[in-house]
Amino acid sequence: MKASLISLLLPAAASARFIEANEVNRILPYTDALLEKVEAPERFLIELSPGETAWVTEEEKWELRRGGLNFMDITENGDLGALRTASKWTPIFPEKVQLQSDIHPLLKSLSKDLLQEHLEKFSSFHTRYYKSDYGRQSSEWLLKTVQDTIKEAGADKYGVKAEHFKHSWGQNSIIATIPGQSNSTVVIGAHQDSINLWLPSVLPAPGADDDGSGTVTILEAFRVLLSSESVIKGNASNTIEFHWYSAEEGGLLGSQAIFSEYEKKGRDIKAMLQQDMTGYVQGTLDAGKPESVGVITDFVDPLLTAFIKKVIEEYCEIPWVETKCGYACSDHASASKAGYPSAFVIESTFGESDQHIHSTDDLIKYLSFDHMLQHARMTLALVYELGFTDFEGLTKDNEMGEL
Repeated sequence: MKASLISLLLPAAASARFIEANEVNRILPYTDALLEKVEAPERFLIELSPGETAWVTEEEKWELRRGGLNFMDITENGDLGALRTASKWTPIFPEKVQLQSDIHPLLKSLSKDLLQEHLEKFSSFHTRYYKSDYGRQSSEWLLKTVQDTIKEAGADKYGVKAEHFKHSWGQNSIIATIPGQSNSTVVIGAHQDSINLWLPSVLPAPGADDDGSGTVTILEAFRVLLSSESVIKGNASNTIEFHWYSAEEGGLLGSQAIFSEYEKKGRDIKAMLQQDMTGYVQGTLDAGKPESVGVITDFVDPLLTAFIKKVIEEYCEIPWVETKCGYACSDHASASKAGYPSAFVIESTFGESDQHIHSTDDLIKYLSFDHMLQHARMTLALVYELGFTDFEGLTKDNEMGEL
């Protein structure tokens, strides 16, 4: 900020044409005094790759994002992952899907109309920028919608609940919990905030695809999951949580806060899947390629990712395609850093994903609700399969096999 003030003030003084000789002595002390009163911009510690950190201003954050670089803002959660060595064991995932008779009937209840209805409302906020009042309002609307979904299913009578995970910046994250037979937990996540990278506090950021699409996709999977009497009565082997993170665009702030708390409390997270951008398919079609589900293969848990491919093959009507997105490209990175198995599925290959994001043009008109429905099918099937997975039994079987 000081550099910009100097560039503005000193050239103006130098270019003045009719000044007295002693005027210069009056101008320079005034300029110095003014600069001393200007507070230095707040700086944030970001992590660009494991172990590679830098201190940047908020504007430099957005400059990095405009340049296509991802990062984690670790200013408040620099100790995330410090306790990961305390993990008892890495989960073993099933070799194949096995609950087709339960899941296929549920898939028929997924609704494109509800996907569209929810996304139209969610993307109608001027912005969902996490520091804005609009971001607060959109989070409150989303929490109420999730809570209404629970009540309409009658699931609140069995202890299913949704509540804010509060943050200092105003827009809170949301956690919906479906208790199971154990505290071992399967997490499905999406981020609720949006951003316009040019003037985040001012310009519109409808965020229809990023990540309105992921937000409503997991909301619809959640709604249909609650239609299972076995699930809402707590018969699943594991607890199930749906997360809607705040401040992903600011450097995965909301998800870091949550998984930092989980790590410190010793929470047993068996698997975490992130859904970030699930609605854009035109880039794939324009490239002459078949519509498919993009499965991220870098900086993810390979065993969980392999199982997700099997879920797509069984429960989706389109194939999967492998792709990469780099370090800290979405909230699954926070879970991974805490030592929890995580995965990320996106709408296409990363190169053919939506190029309208982070602007005023991230609009519903570019999205396919048929494609979103495929992601909802995958999400619902995965959380049901893993919700009823006996992870301890799988581990014991694996240990016996190694003897």
